[in-house]
Amino acid sequence: MTTTEYDPNVVLSTKEYDVIGTRPLRPDGADKVTGRAQYGADFTATGLLHGKVLRSPHAHARIRSIDTSKAEAAPGVLAVVTNADLPKGGEDVVGGEGVAVGDLRRNVLAADKALYKGHAVAAVAAASPHDAEEALSLIEVDYEVLSPVLTVQEAMADGAPILHEDMRTMAGGEAGDEPSNVAEHFRHDLGDVEKGFAESDIVIEREFDTATVHQGYIEPQVATALWNTDGRVHVWCSTQGSFWVRDEVSNVLGIPESLIKVTPMEIGGGFGGKIPSYVEPVCAMLSQKTGQPVKIVMTRQEVFEGTGPTPGSNVRVKVGADAQGNIKAAHAYLAYEAGAFKGSPVAAGSQCVFAAYAAPNQAIDGYDVVVNKPKTQAYRAPGATNAAFAMETVVSEIAEKLGIDPVDIRLKNAAREGTRRADGPTFPRIGCEEVLQAMRDHPHYSAPLEGPNRGRGISIGYWFNVGFKSTCTISVNHDGAVSLIEGSTDIGGSRASVAMQAAEVLGIRAEDVRPTVADTDSVGYTDVTGGSRVAYATGWAAHDAAQDVKRQMIERASQIWDIDAASIEMEKGVIRSTTDSELRMTFKELAAELASTGGTIIGSGSIDGGGMGAGGGSFAGNIVDVEVDPDTGKVTVLRFTCVQDAGKAIHPSYVEGQMQGGSVQGIGWGLNEEYFMRGNGEMANSSLLDYRMPTSLDLPMIDTVIVEVPSPSHPFGVRGVGEANIVPPPAAIAHAIHNATGVWMEKLPMNPGAVMEAVWSK
Repeated sequence: MTTTEYDPNVVLSTKEYDVIGTRPLRPDGADKVTGRAQYGADFTATGLLHGKVLRSPHAHARIRSIDTSKAEAAPGVLAVVTNADLPKGGEDVVGGEGVAVGDLRRNVLAADKALYKGHAVAAVAAASPHDAEEALSLIEVDYEVLSPVLTVQEAMADGAPILHEDMRTMAGGEAGDEPSNVAEHFRHDLGDVEKGFAESDIVIEREFDTATVHQGYIEPQVATALWNTDGRVHVWCSTQGSFWVRDEVSNVLGIPESLIKVTPMEIGGGFGGKIPSYVEPVCAMLSQKTGQPVKIVMTRQEVFEGTGPTPGSNVRVKVGADAQGNIKAAHAYLAYEAGAFKGSPVAAGSQCVFAAYAAPNQAIDGYDVVVNKPKTQAYRAPGATNAAFAMETVVSEIAEKLGIDPVDIRLKNAAREGTRRADGPTFPRIGCEEVLQAMRDHPHYSAPLEGPNRGRGISIGYWFNVGFKSTCTISVNHDGAVSLIEGSTDIGGSRASVAMQAAEVLGIRAEDVRPTVADTDSVGYTDVTGGSRVAYATGWAAHDAAQDVKRQMIERASQIWDIDAASIEMEKGVIRSTTDSELRMTFKELAAELASTGGTIIGSGSIDGGGMGAGGGSFAGNIVDVEVDPDTGKVTVLRFTCVQDAGKAIHPSYVEGQMQGGSVQGIGWGLNEEYFMRGNGEMANSSLLDYRMPTSLDLPMIDTVIVEVPSPSHPFGVRGVGEANIVPPPAAIAHAIHNATGVWMEKLPMNPGAVMEAVWSK
């Protein structure tokens, strides 16, 4: 592990910790490897019914009518629901997740139109999944098939079929006059971009296309709901945010959130794709009609065709620099697929596209475009990978044409503390420069690369951490262990990282903190597990809860010793008097006396960690070696190094795992993965056999270098590490392919056919 040096007067000192930075076993590990952990599909209940969803076979079709009478009369069927069963009113209200209620309802069950193949149209609850499946074939839907648009270029073309007749382009706060597939056009400006281009000695402009990509989590979406006789709705599901599920179910069904209890089960991956609700409201509706719990488990095909992938995009980047490599101006055009309903991550892409560079003159145009594909959702740094593929490729080309080392040109232009992004924020202390220095100094960068058709490439990427809200409570047990309750669903080991921050404050072992991820009735509001926020924000809440416990423990000791609490300190798990050396107790000893001196101590922490860019965000970089087969175009990754600023690595093993996992997904995105769409809007590869994710046989060992430039806003200097690592791989691989073949790749994925086409065109 590499730790950078930095000025302690500028940011937190390199304090050594007792728990933070160690590698204890994860609290949930044994249950998961033995199969005892309960995932969504494992949940069962007395009288459980099975739900199935009828999905549109057309990518764009008007729904003239739906006849469910035959299905309702079928053996074993107890209920059928359609959009007509949903409440009306409040469609324009924007929920806590930032999506209009009407769009949520129409995505859960289609109303007047089916907007993508796989769009849910109706659902059935039956005594067995087989009865439910049979009943789907009895539902008669009269469709008027319409022409689909499948890319942003098609959707933005003159005369394109319109998905939503009432949609107008919002630009500068005003709506356009005509129906449009462009939901929004925004622009960010910094300086005078035209003046910057005029001052440049070299200007390069390229256009890039990226395909739609799925998150590729192993566990499909699953939910069970019981609409109880007391009017309360209980939901058990696989989710990245139980409170977000509660809010979405409340909005879709039009009932108060206080009547909804969501219990998050263990989650088999999500990466952003399990933030929204798909089947939870449907299960609840079916349960209301039947009076029994209803479970829906999506198939793999339904996951691909009916849940939210990351967007395809069309990106144009123009960059100007002087002869010394100083970037003078940069302009980006970002058009991102939103899927069937507005809300692509183009805003996030615009925040990240130039974030690694202190370019004085910038302009960014963003377009949110609806197309006949599933509503896009987050995928690990949503929007940033698309943008970095374009910007980083152009920066590498400028470096080559000017004869400047590709790391050096990035160091020359690197964003630093005080650098302002075009969308407004100014960076606090950040680690972009330190990441680049670690890349330059790594043995991989200077290692010989021998053999024909081989190339080495580099890239960097950025993701703004998200703060948002988290709550944590800690109760002290009489044996000296503590029980920690938090609301962040655990995807990548966050139970451990949260517990370790509490243990550090209390001066006890990480193993003596027993973390539990609780339901929405048992813990205060906690935002979604996403945005690289859990170790940062929920860890911060745990820190504050532990500080509350610490304060109460000191007060309890003052009562026992009958001295002023101000004369007592607690450090490294020992409570002692600062005036009488005889007065001393360990945390465990004091815990044993709590029952007889006033009862249990319970501490709480509730924080708002800020919005986008909390703590300055995280930077990551890659060095990659590839070999390109000249006969087939197949790209083999020979060596891969990932460098990332973690701020402070709470559990280095989990940080390394995040870095490796994001790198693997970035490699798959760069080389193989895509929604292969037929002209009628049908996805041709909606199975894990045909959707080409990399396996261990496709990858080398991935070397990780943790850089630590502590965040100035976090008590332990934490920066989230879950996302920035997926941003640079495609651009780094494209740079390596160029150095192996002489061609600049402008499309993702860079599969064998695409590479050969680029070589032939050259």
